[in-house]
Amino acid sequence: MELSTLQVVLLSCLILVVLFLPLTVHKVEENLEVFLFVCGAAAATVSNVWSGHLVLTALEDPIKITLAVLIAGLLFRQFNKHLQQLTQISVKKIGLRWTLFSIVLILGLTSSIITAIIAALILAEITVMLPLERAGRIKLVTFSCYAIGMGAVLTSIGEPLGTVVISKLAGPPHNAGFFYLIEHVGWFVLGGVLFMAGMASSIREGTIKHAPGAHAVEVGADHDLKGIFIRAGKVYLFVMALTLLGDGLKPLALQTISHLSANWLYWINILSAVLDNATLAAIEVTPTISDRTLTFLLMSLIVSGGMLIPGNIPNIICASKLGIKSKEWVKAAFGLGLALLIAFFVILTAVL
Repeated sequence: MELSTLQVVLLSCLILVVLFLPLTVHKVEENLEVFLFVCGAAAATVSNVWSGHLVLTALEDPIKITLAVLIAGLLFRQFNKHLQQLTQISVKKIGLRWTLFSIVLILGLTSSIITAIIAALILAEITVMLPLERAGRIKLVTFSCYAIGMGAVLTSIGEPLGTVVISKLAGPPHNAGFFYLIEHVGWFVLGGVLFMAGMASSIREGTIKHAPGAHAVEVGADHDLKGIFIRAGKVYLFVMALTLLGDGLKPLALQTISHLSANWLYWINILSAVLDNATLAAIEVTPTISDRTLTFLLMSLIVSGGMLIPGNIPNIICASKLGIKSKEWVKAAFGLGLALLIAFFVILTAVL
């Protein structure tokens, strides 16, 4: 579908609104889910993509994620004390530094099997049990979400991005199978996860000096039934909003970025910070894509997804659970994401 000049301008302005308004307007930041839903509906309207199928998809897509968040919340409420004890033992036996390193490394490397959603739910739960002040927790969460986003892409079950890529390249000449993405970006992902684990182990700011057990009251208060259901509802609305936003902006992406070179795609894919990376992958990945271009676009998609809260499901889950605001996330993650993009671009250009 060819967009008119007016539609292109309006959708481009909408992207800027989604990027900057949550960082500059307090009311928008406080009601991010509603704001994104309105933006998603506006994008679908401008692009004229409303249909019964889109509405049904927007209603169905969030169900699995929301149920996972709800069930996990209820389970963690039941077994909270046991998990808290394990966390305290880890901090006591190997120290806070190695506990943080292990959390990021294990969740990053296993997210492709247990899924990014489950990894994020575990992360959100453990984070509030660690002897860290808010600044330290936010850093741990952003480092971990980067690692989870990287690791989850390695298989078709970790997150939708991997599913889309393997599905689109299943036939000749790529004949992509279960280990296809591991072979292509596995070493880069491993390096990124290890780097994030190292960053987490260096967290010093805001460390609480007293024992981890002092968090018992705070952690317990976080598991009331009302809070669990409210968080699940917010996640549902958030994912629905991103579905509408992705479909609404898809015609713009098809018209402007689908035929760019690897280097251009790498930097344009910073849009993954606000636009579902699986949507971008569905547009950019074709059977004729070269291995070099595929590696470039995959690394840019998974790194950019950690820069803002809407970029990845793990970001959304953890931000909702811990009440992390857009400005706080940007402060901890955006500059790091840009540095990672530059570093990977240099490495990929040299190696490939």
